[in-house]
Amino acid sequence: MKFLKLVLILVCALFAFESYAQSSADLKRKRERLNNELEDLNREYQETLKNKKATIKQLNILKAQISLREEKINTVNSEIRLLNGQINENTNTVHTLQGQLEQLKKEYAAMVVFAYHNKSAYNKLMFVFASTDFNQAYKRLKYLQQFGTYRERQAASIQGTQKDLNVKINQLDRTKNEKSNLLQEQKKEKETLGKEQNNQAAVVQDLSKQEGTLKKQQRTLMAQRRQIDRQIQATIAREVAAARRKAEAEARAEAARQAALAANKARAENKSAAEIAEAAKPKPITRSTVTEALTATPEAAKLNNDFMGNKGLLPWPVATGQITQDFGPYVSDGIRNDNHGIDIRTSSGATARAVFEGTVISINDISGTYMVLIRHGSFITAYANLKSVSVSDGQKVNTRQAIGSVATDPFTGETVIHFELNKAGAIINPKTWLASQ
Repeated sequence: MKFLKLVLILVCALFAFESYAQSSADLKRKRERLNNELEDLNREYQETLKNKKATIKQLNILKAQISLREEKINTVNSEIRLLNGQINENTNTVHTLQGQLEQLKKEYAAMVVFAYHNKSAYNKLMFVFASTDFNQAYKRLKYLQQFGTYRERQAASIQGTQKDLNVKINQLDRTKNEKSNLLQEQKKEKETLGKEQNNQAAVVQDLSKQEGTLKKQQRTLMAQRRQIDRQIQATIAREVAAARRKAEAEARAEAARQAALAANKARAENKSAAEIAEAAKPKPITRSTVTEALTATPEAAKLNNDFMGNKGLLPWPVATGQITQDFGPYVSDGIRNDNHGIDIRTSSGATARAVFEGTVISINDISGTYMVLIRHGSFITAYANLKSVSVSDGQKVNTRQAIGSVATDPFTGETVIHFELNKAGAIINPKTWLASQ
């Protein structure tokens, strides 16, 4: 039973370690990604410092740094909590193994004492010959043999338990060292975060002198967003109307064909003229919903289902970038805005790409930049703030195909793509559809 208990303890520890290793690896990968993003932001921020006057780009970079820094601190905290759990678990395992080892040593010591008192061959022979009959003598002989074998097994168990104990102690030491390093990193990140928050406050104070210009920029941005929304809705309405006209024309043609067949059948059955006329009337056409209109063809329906099947797996509209403004309402510089998509800051000259295969249904000029709309069944993706476009209206595109280059704002110096997702006229948060970076 004691051996079985030890095995169960080791098996549970093994499963826990595998789970810990997987979670720890995920957190380490996330921390490395955040480190890379923070390094990129720091390089950009150092470039902006060449301009002695505070800029919106400086403020936005600082905001992004603070957000990523807080996320990294939370990630480090999660790693520390995970390590604390592993330390507690390994400590308990070490105590259990130590207790098991002590018990094995006591049992072995007792056997050694017994063996010492009965070490002479004469004592062993007397023990066997003192039996009352042959069966008892045979059993006593087997007992002596089994006793020797058991001693060997106990010695092997002691060695194995000692080895497991050493492994766990070494693992515990490594985990404690890893925790110590993480605590140092956490302390450093908190100090850096405080400096960045102070820098942000200084930049905000400097930018407050440019309040009129900033609010003008915000109003311009809001006007652009409204124009984007109007263009998207107008394009969807046009697509739906065209799809409905086509579907209804096909439905009318099919209804007329069915009516002609019914009339011919009525004539063949020598029915009255009134009955023939009634049979010749086409059946009324039911108006399709927006989704039905946009997925009327087998190709559109398949594309629509394929798109839905890739929720959470779609590639980003740019190869690398960070979300600077999330989906939904927000307030910036005292002005309330509502983002129907997400804004992704990327590198200068970055290429915009389709997140899924589909057909380009519209290319619009939005205040000097371009917006491309791509239809995927009943889903439509929008890519705004493009400096140039490399596709044409009606062109079929593949997943990750380049559709243009992202524009850089001359005032803020930032390269940001605005990305939206729409399903049959309904606005959807695109972040939940994109793959995690």
